[in-house]
Amino acid sequence: MRYLTDRKRAVGKGASGTGTEHHWSMTLSAVGLAFMVPAWLYIFGKALGQSREAVVATFGHPFPAILTGLILVVGLRHYIGGAAVMIEDYARGTARKLALIGVTSLGWIIGATGLFALVRMAL
Repeated sequence: MRYLTDRKRAVGKGASGTGTEHHWSMTLSAVGLAFMVPAWLYIFGKALGQSREAVVATFGHPFPAILTGLILVVGLRHYIGGAAVMIEDYARGTARKLALIGVTSLGWIIGATGLFALVRMAL
């Protein structure tokens, strides 16, 4: 028979049992974004203020298009995860559920819209 103490059962688990996994997910996405965002800002800054044809030509190249897609997906997943933690910490009841649904929906709608626009420019 195996004897587990309360501490041994709790190691690696947050209040919901997934705290460590969520923390690592957020940490990895933050590190990834820290490397991707400066490169994307440089590309976006060069395209800012140019004609429509120049912007479409810039994002028609593979590297800017792929980087922009990664920024959208990783950034919005990071936003959804972080906003969900804040809502879970400070809201209760029906307001909590509605806020979580709203934040998740907003994140995925913005992501889908951005990816659609990116695909339209890249193709």
